[in-house]
Formats: sequence, C-alpha cells, structure tokens
Amino acid sequence: MNSSQGGAGAGAEVTWTRRAAGKAWLDREFAGDTSGTSHRLVLGFEVDLVNSVQFSNHTGYEYWKGQTMTAAELQTLYEGLKLNDCTRYDYVLTGYTRDTSFLDKVMEIIQELRRQNPKLVYVCDPVMGDKRNGDGYMYVPENLLPVYKEKVVPLADIITPNQYEAELLAGRKMNTEKEAIEVMDVLHAMGPDTVVITSSDLPSALGDDYLVTLGSQRKVTAGGSRVTERIRMEIPKVDAVFVGTGDLFAAMLLAWTHQHPNNLKIACEKTVSALQHIVTRTIANAKAMAGLGNKPNAAQLELRVVQSKRQIENPEIIIHATTI
Repeated sequence: MNSSQGGAGAGAEVTWTRRAAGKAWLDREFAGDTSGTSHRLVLGFEVDLVNSVQFSNHTGYEYWKGQTMTAAELQTLYEGLKLNDCTRYDYVLTGYTRDTSFLDKVMEIIQELRRQNPKLVYVCDPVMGDKRNGDGYMYVPENLLPVYKEKVVPLADIITPNQYEAELLAGRKMNTEKEAIEVMDVLHAMGPDTVVITSSDLPSALGDDYLVTLGSQRKVTAGGSRVTERIRMEIPKVDAVFVGTGDLFAAMLLAWTHQHPNNLKIACEKTVSALQHIVTRTIANAKAMAGLGNKPNAAQLELRVVQSKRQIENPEIIIHATTI
C-alpha cells in the first residue's frame, strides 16, 4: 500500500458488473477504469463501464485534456441500456465525482436497478478528500458531503472511505482504535453493512512506517442473531504517490467479498495482499526506469495491473488481518 492513494487524481467512472452469470455497473474516473476494470475481468466479472470523465490521462500528470459527463448524458446512456433490456446488474461500484447533479442521477439509477434486482450490491468509494501532513482537506466541492451523507451512504451496502472521509461522514474524529470502531458504528447506522477504512494514521504497534486499515461487517448468523466482525491490518508504507490504488482497493474488495460474503477477514487479506503485490512491482519497475538517484515520474508510477495478473487471480497472503 502506498503512503498516498491519490484519490482525486483517479478520474470518475460508474461500473456496472456481471459475474460470469451476472453483471455490474461502475462509475469511476480514468485511473479507476484502467486499474479496477481489468481486475474484475480477470476475476470473472463482466463489466459495463461508464467514464464520467474522458481524460487523456489521469490528473497525477502535469497536464491533462478531456471532457466531463453531465447527468443528462449519463441518463441518455442508461436509456440506451434500458431500450436493449441490458439493465439487470449484480453490482454497482461508484467513485470520484465533483458534481452533485451527476451523483444524484447515479443514485436515481441505482434505485431503479434495485427494483429489477433487489439483491443488487452497491459498493461506494466516497472519494472526497484526504489528510496531508496531518491536516484534512477536501478535493471535491463541499456541497457533495451532504449528498453522500443523506443519499449515497444510506443506499450503499459496502463503503471504502479513508480516515478523513470516514470522519467527515460520521461527524467525529478517530484518534484511537476505540474511536475508529465508534466511527464505523455510526456509518453502519447510516446504512452499509460493510465498512472498510482503507487507510488511517492510527498508531501502529509496528511503528510509524505502517498504515492501519480497519474493517467492520454486520451479518446474520445461521441462528438468526446479528453479529459484527471487526478486523485490523498493518500495511507497510511506500514512499511514492500512486494514482488509482483507491479505485483498485474498492474494485478488488467487491470481487473478494463476492467470493467470501461472510468473511471480511479473508476478503480484506486478499484485497490488501494483491494490492501490496501490485504496488511493490510498480515501485520496483518505476525506480528501474527512472535510474539510480532519480525520482520516478507519473508515467513510470502507473500501476502494473496487467503484469500482476497472477497475483490478482490468486494472491499470496502477505498482509494478515487480526480480529478486534
């Protein structure tokens, strides 16, 4: 895992996904397209992808050109799918967007899709901001926050905020594991049964060179009682800025929670371990291309997703979760 996930730099895209016998729809940015879609295809999902931006490259580069999709244009695409009776999906995954009307339109479509398939699972990566040098900052307009709190999160089954985004949504800070659990419980109460805080600066027993990931899943046992599984992971930091790791995390978590719907520990171990394999390969290749003593540039730090196909399909578990 990297020290910075570069969330805003990942473009925006909506993904609707089918499994081999099903389908999903995705809304994420440019980097989400390249890093998230190929992974789901490898793991047996059929993906219908809508780019809410069409950029020449992700915004981690110095320059980019392109267009942004409007809510009306999204509706037009969706109408085309409906005319062909191609709107039965198993999953919807959404990520970065800067426009409230576009986000409102996505929620409207998800509600319609759920009327066709009540079992549809909605995975939301609520990309709004991050921490930099200890201070939180939003890289989307502030008027998106109430839309996420009032409309998006209540519809979601799984959410993958970072620490800052979780704090924004819950309306409280988390400086300890106990406070993090309280934040996740607030988010559960808003709607989602699965909450994974993808990265945090909580103290790690392994030292300052580790990020902490936390997860919480509410589920019903065979006997009908409701229980909550909570996990914690310590992830080595990498001294580089990658674009698309947040997108990739959400996409892989979707796939592995499908494979292990009642075992958040295994789903997160496979997700994080696969991502760590990809990041490790990426930084090694980037440094080799940059040359000794040179800092890799944005092009050299493009995630090596295709080259990591084997690790995505069958990740060796190198990051283990503990139950809390």
